Amino acid sequence: MPDPHQHFEIATTVCASPDQVWAWITDFHCIRREMMPVMRMTVPRDFAGLSPETVVPGQRLFRSWIFLGGLLPFDWSDLTLETLAPGEGFVERSPMASMRHWQHRRWITPAGRGSTITDTLTFAPRFATPLASAFVKAFFRHRHRRLRRFLGSPDSR
Repeated sequence: MPDPHQHFEIATTVCASPDQVWAWITDFHCIRREMMPVMRMTVPRDFAGLSPETVVPGQRLFRSWIFLGGLLPFDWSDLTLETLAPGEGFVERSPMASMRHWQHRRWITPAGRGSTITDTLTFAPRFATPLASAFVKAFFRHRHRRLRRFLGSPDSR
C-alpha cells in the first residue's frame, strides 16, 4: 500500500544568529508577519509565545483558527508541540480540520555568520490531496521568502 503522507522540506539561510531566529520562530507576532498576506492564525491574547513555561510536550496549547488572506476562515489547528528545544527548534504535531496528519519540524542550524532554518513537513490531507499538497508547498516557499526578507538574506549583501 502506498504511503498516504506527503513529504516536503525547505531550507533557507538568513543573516540572523540562531538566537535571533529562535526569538522569531517562537513569537506569534513574527510568525504572523511571516505568514501574511497568505494566511493568518489566531492566538489567545494572553499567550506569551512558545517557551518551556508555556509548552507541555504533547498537550494542546490552544485552538487556532486559520484565515485565508487574513480574512476568510478555512481551517483550524489544535496547536500541539511534541518537542520544544530552546535555541534549536520544535516539532509540531497538530490535529487540523483539513489534515488527517500534520507534522511540522522547524529546526535552526548555525551557518557561517547566520543560520539555516529548515522546515520538514509530513502531512496527509483529508481531501483534494494534489491541490492541498501544492498549496502547502507554495505556502512554505512564501514563508521562506518572507524569512529572507525580514531576517536578511546572505545573497542580498
